[in-house]
Amino acid sequence: MRSVLVLAGFLCLAACCACLPVMSQERAVVCIDPGHPSEVNSGLERQNGTTETHIDWAVALKLQKILALKGFKVVMTKSAEKQMVRNKDRALIANRAGAALMVRLHCDSSKDKGYAVYYPDRQGTKEGTTGPTKEIMESSRAAAEVVDGAMSRALNGTLKNGGVRGDSKTFVGGKQGALTGSIFSQVPVLTIEMVVLNRKSDADFIRSEAGQSRMAQAIADGVVQFAGTSRDGGNIK
Repeated sequence: MRSVLVLAGFLCLAACCACLPVMSQERAVVCIDPGHPSEVNSGLERQNGTTETHIDWAVALKLQKILALKGFKVVMTKSAEKQMVRNKDRALIANRAGAALMVRLHCDSSKDKGYAVYYPDRQGTKEGTTGPTKEIMESSRAAAEVVDGAMSRALNGTLKNGGVRGDSKTFVGGKQGALTGSIFSQVPVLTIEMVVLNRKSDADFIRSEAGQSRMAQAIADGVVQFAGTSRDGGNIK
């Protein structure tokens, strides 16, 4: 009789535990890097009524909120809009956090229009360091393709999709092989040029609260698809 009662109690306890949410999974970490000011550029030049530094920061805050609500642990590379952080140090912040993905937010200035997603397509060298590794380049490309796809679905008809491009296509990456933030990265990393800020139609979109929210949501959709919300790639229940 006693053994029957013990067994019944065990089964009851097991049933109760099965109903409890799984809390043992660690939340996946996403590092958001609002571009500028850095050692390369202040990002404070006014273009069409705003600055790159302001737009990068505004979208980053919205993206941070969305990802946190979806269960991610979000790490920011700076704590204030005009805080100067070197590009190397931004990468080191993501590395120390063990980020599943580092998302670098920028705005372009060119004769083009729309957005583009960049990833390290080759190694570069900066301050005696050569990187990133082949594995990081491969995972970064996978992330870029997923995020670009999500952005394309969300922003179709609003902004031109410039597609997935290698760091080597950028001015800095063309000189040193990869962007500095990519060279020092030990986690998957991508750089999103969200708009071409010197183009008025792009600037009008991203200056608005609605445009910033749409951009943040589009990026978040891709991050969720690539990284999940738990460190094993699944979703936290």
